[in-house]
Amino acid sequence: CGQLGQEGRVCWAAMQQGRSGLLHATTGSGKTLAVWIGALLRARAQPAAAPGLQVLWITPMRALAADTTRALAEPLGGLAPMWRVGQRTGDTPAAERARQDRRMPEALVTTPESLTLLLTRERAAAELAGIHTVVVDEWHELIGNKRGVQLQLALARLKRWNPQLIVWGLSATLGNLD
Repeated sequence: CGQLGQEGRVCWAAMQQGRSGLLHATTGSGKTLAVWIGALLRARAQPAAAPGLQVLWITPMRALAADTTRALAEPLGGLAPMWRVGQRTGDTPAAERARQDRRMPEALVTTPESLTLLLTRERAAAELAGIHTVVVDEWHELIGNKRGVQLQLALARLKRWNPQLIVWGLSATLGNLD
């Protein structure tokens, strides 16, 4: 888990215990991989997990979504070969959205706005109730603004559909930590 080492293992243990949290570490320290492996371990522990969307990765920037999707897909061959990582933002082509409408990937990288649109769909509860882990990348970008409120409302709805849902924030930039 990159340079995080022991912190990554602590993160994994907390996720296995069903705890939410915030991983605050410097850029390049392995935050993404640490929480991603924790989400995959959590998925393995789910009783008879149905196929479909299980992990939702929220990024506040569409430009970051493609990089994140690649980073999440890279270790899947050895850790979860049957899993797919998809991306759904305002830039996602219609053909890919249609493919996702037929069968959601197990992990989806999206933005707060695209998540809100997913929540308005007629089959939203059925499609999204299997999500057990949400990761909010660049958490500091969403604190104290309208997009952050939008995300909090979306998370509340997801939590209603799955009370066991955990949420992890990632940030390298936090001011006023107290």
